[in-house]
Amino acid sequence: MPETIAGITVPDTDLVRDATALVRDAADDLVFHHSSRVFVWGMLKAAARGLAVDPELAYVGAMFHDLGLTAAYGTQDRRFEIDGAEAASAFLRDHGRSADEARAVWLAVALHTTPEVPHLLAPEVAVVTLGVETDVLGLDLGEIAPWQRDETVAAHPRPDFKNRILRAFYEGMAGRPDTTFGTMNDDVLAHFDPSFRRQDFVRIIQDNDWPE
Repeated sequence: MPETIAGITVPDTDLVRDATALVRDAADDLVFHHSSRVFVWGMLKAAARGLAVDPELAYVGAMFHDLGLTAAYGTQDRRFEIDGAEAASAFLRDHGRSADEARAVWLAVALHTTPEVPHLLAPEVAVVTLGVETDVLGLDLGEIAPWQRDETVAAHPRPDFKNRILRAFYEGMAGRPDTTFGTMNDDVLAHFDPSFRRQDFVRIIQDNDWPE
């Protein structure tokens, strides 16, 4: 029987089972439960906004969005969001989904830390950001009914989540600090590492090779 949490049904399909197994193998409980909550929150908020979302694509986007923080999928030379996006796209193509569907989920994962933009794109893109903003930032948490919060957190607990997810972000990005330029991720490195120095967008413009 498919699992239903807070009124949201996790699709009972081979694709979803394979996605769950992959994330379970690559990530720890922190990332797995966080990603599972992101799916539920995102689907709840998408429904409230009248967005028709393919639940399988939403599930893969949610479950893969932080895979770039893991040792199995993280690289040293690009943003962790892109690592997860590449993994999600390849996974969907391997499971027979179209190039357009894989691209939508690629965007969902790649843009999930980019404010505003995902909300203006396809529902399969917006749904991941809606879930991430709820679980990490607590944005519009009042839109989630207390019983929905309780049921979701009972299924996918979040003990000391705020501190643990910040540490996971730091550990996933500390080895590639330059990839945080232009994103909110440099806040995380600055929080944990007093020696970290952010790149300055203004100085890059003023000091580049153009002569004027």
